[in-house]
Parts: sequence; C-alpha cells; structure tokens
Amino acid sequence: MTVSLIRVDDRIIHGLITTRWAKERPCDGIIAVNDKAATNPILKSAYKSAGEDQGKKTFIWTMAHFNDVKDKVLNSKTRYFLITKNPQDMKHILVDLDFVPSDQKELIVGPGNDRPGAIKLGSNQSFTQEEGDAFEAISQKGYKVHFALLPDKQLGYWDKFKGKFGY
Repeated sequence: MTVSLIRVDDRIIHGLITTRWAKERPCDGIIAVNDKAATNPILKSAYKSAGEDQGKKTFIWTMAHFNDVKDKVLNSKTRYFLITKNPQDMKHILVDLDFVPSDQKELIVGPGNDRPGAIKLGSNQSFTQEEGDAFEAISQKGYKVHFALLPDKQLGYWDKFKGKFGY
C-alpha cells in the first residue's frame, strides 16, 4: 500500500495528523498538495517542519508537480498520507486525474472553517456547496467520504449529510 490515508484538512499538516492518525494508519511520509503552500517559501517550510518534526518525510507539491509524479507515488514502497487543503483539490486528484491509491478507498475529511455560505455539519466542520459538489463527485467515484476530525471524533459519512447539499 502506498497511500495509507487520504485526507482533506484546511490546516493541511499539523501535529494531530502526524501523531493521532499515524497510529491508526501507519505512514512513512506525507504528501501535501496545495499550490499556494508549495509556491510560498515560508508556508512550505512551516508545513515541511510540521511533518518532519514527527519523523515523517514531507513533501509540499503543486497540483502540476503531483500530476507529474503521481505514478511514482503509486509505485513507491513508502506509505504516504495524501493531504489537500480543500475538497476541490482532492476531487481533482481522485476524480479528474484518476489517481487510484491501491487499497485506500476512504477519504477522511478533517476541519472546515465556518464561513459565510458554509453549511455546518458539526463542530469545526462546515463546507460550501462547491465543496459539497466535490464530495459528491468523490463519492460517485467509489470513495467513502468520512467526516472525522480524529479517529475517535467522527461525525459520519457523506450519505448522512449529502441531503444538506441537495443530493
């Protein structure tokens, strides 16, 4: 297995990712795909440090770079967490680029900040219609979309919430 966790988290990489989730889904490295973070030296350094401080090899890539190397990721023996900041980027990876991690068919959705127009699903989990559309597309591709801040702090699956987004 090359991808042990697929996650959307608006904080991208932080301590809970590398400690709590790694106990449930072991990993050797983290791949974060976010154009802004990958092209901003300060953000890139901060995110790399967050992962590497926990002993995880950490990559912060643009979407274009991820597309260029996605086959290498799939063929690697390294176990990675694949993380995006928003559902639209993850939809682009899983649906549009047809990236299919070998055994992993579950998307874990972490925090989504309260914002104007966002639909609140639970504590620290609010998403816009556009983000809901991305979750639906990912679900239609065969992934289980699971809203879980932490392994022991779960709201439920997309089927429970998709009616709030018109599905």
